Amino acid sequence: MHQPSGFIDPEHPDYVCRLRRSLYGLKQAPRAWFQRFAKFITNCGFRGSMCDPSLFVYQSVSDTAYLLLYVDDIVLTASNNSPLHRFIDLMKRKFAMSDLGLLHHFLGISVTRSSSVLYLSKSLYAQDIIARASMTQCNPVDTLVDTNSKLSATSGPTVKDPTLYRSLAGALQYLTFTRPDISYAVQQVCLFMHDPREPHMQALKRIIRYLQGTIHHGLFISVSTTSGLTTYSDADWEGCPDSRRSTSVYCVFLGDNLVSWSSKRQATISRSSAEAEYRGVANVVAETTWLRNLLLEIHLPLRRANIVYCDNVSVIYMSGDPVQHQRTKHVEIDIHFVCERVRIGDIHVLHVPSENQYADIFTKGLPRQLFVRFRSSLSVCSSLAQTKGV
Repeated sequence: MHQPSGFIDPEHPDYVCRLRRSLYGLKQAPRAWFQRFAKFITNCGFRGSMCDPSLFVYQSVSDTAYLLLYVDDIVLTASNNSPLHRFIDLMKRKFAMSDLGLLHHFLGISVTRSSSVLYLSKSLYAQDIIARASMTQCNPVDTLVDTNSKLSATSGPTVKDPTLYRSLAGALQYLTFTRPDISYAVQQVCLFMHDPREPHMQALKRIIRYLQGTIHHGLFISVSTTSGLTTYSDADWEGCPDSRRSTSVYCVFLGDNLVSWSSKRQATISRSSAEAEYRGVANVVAETTWLRNLLLEIHLPLRRANIVYCDNVSVIYMSGDPVQHQRTKHVEIDIHFVCERVRIGDIHVLHVPSENQYADIFTKGLPRQLFVRFRSSLSVCSSLAQTKGV
């Protein structure tokens, strides 16, 4: 224990304040715990990641190990059993902890594995959301959003129970960790948590009806023969009917596996569709740059450039050379950032036809057949019936 700065008694410099309640539960408790654990684990040979503070990497001539820490929940994996058991024994001597064996549940995510597939699911959590909304007997729907509807902040009367709306919308946000297919619809209903209206509640209930029919869907992660980063970027220009701001979306694949995705409204109004799309490309380039650095830290460097697919031809030209400077100087920082990554060879921005633009699932409502095809491309499928045959 150390006395806070400014509270040291000159006559008794070794005295400390006596706490009137336990350290656990105070705001500084997580930081104190993390500092203690980080000091211990680095003394064991691990190195803290600069890209992700919760990740620690161990590398020796013959062994590699990764440790992921979330408060007091730990995921530890290694190249073979010898370092795995050694680090578990060291942690057991230092902390009161239990070894739960193979990864099967972490932060509410159920993990089912076979020889070559990990299946991540939050089906029990989805059932809890449906029950909380009193919709356990509702009829399922095939899609999340109407193909031509955009929610407005002023349409319809206010809901009778805004607290329930906010609770369900917040719970659905947590569900998107294993269900990227609902990201766009959840992002839309979360825009109106300050003043929810009846059309917003109907949109939220439609999401729950969709979950009712896809309760056992989850995210598949499989062994892939390729290791490059491939991304899809898109934006809906002036998609918000109230603020006229666009929504930037992207999805990032490492090999065949979806590893990152986002659907977020832009902070400023874009003056053209090309500008809206270009801001989206800048966001995904920043994400892939972070992922490249993270893979480098875990000793899996990428040997080739990241591929960014965009369905706007103007963006392709601007990423190679911002020739129309007078029209694009208000987004100059984004242009210089992307152009620099293209020039050094980290990024290739390529055109993709709209029918193969998987990021469309994060920007708008799609027809049922196209929605199902794009959902499958994101590795979101039904549960174990498919993994048992792998």
